[in-house]
This record gives sequence, C-alpha cells and structure tokens, in this order.
Amino acid sequence: MLILTCPCCGIAADETELENGGEAHLKRATVGSSDEAFEAYLFDRANPKGVHFERWRHAYGCGKWFLAARDTVTLEVYATYSGQTPEPPADVVKAIKAKRPDWEGTA
Repeated sequence: MLILTCPCCGIAADETELENGGEAHLKRATVGSSDEAFEAYLFDRANPKGVHFERWRHAYGCGKWFLAARDTVTLEVYATYSGQTPEPPADVVKAIKAKRPDWEGTA
C-alpha cells in the first residue's frame, strides 16, 4: 500500500485518502504555442519505471495539493513537498541520488 505524508498538514495517509493528479513539473504550453505543443502538453506523459514525480491531493484530509517523488516499482517514497514548487528541491534530488546513484533525471 502506498502511504504519503502530506507536507501541508503532516498526516501520513494511504492512497484511499488521496487523489492522484498525474505527473508533476510539466511545462505548460503558452499562448502562441503550436497545436502540436499544446497536444503534447495535454496528452504526452512520461511513464517511467523507477523515480517519478507526481501531484497528489489530500482529498480526505486538508484538501491541499502536494508533490511526491516515489519509485514506481518499489513504491518507495523519497519525499513529499509543496505543490507550489516548480521543480524538485535540491534536497529531494540529493536523497534520490543517495539511494539510486544511477538515476540521472531531475524531473
């Protein structure tokens, strides 16, 4: 079972109390972008085997959105952090690289 700690209220909640909001740290297509860029923003998602950054909402708790870095294979949670963070914090990246030295991504 996946258990994430909400960084907003500090409660550790299992996936039945949370709503998944999909991939985190997406670069939005802006006004004037091509149709292809907008289509890619809407539909193209990474589906990695390993480290993944996701958006979650504490639906049956405080109701706030937050981000999580986790391993899609082992369900190990590396960190949860504020939903207003535009890219993974350096300490989260450092924690991931400490456990997964072969990991090369940043988001």
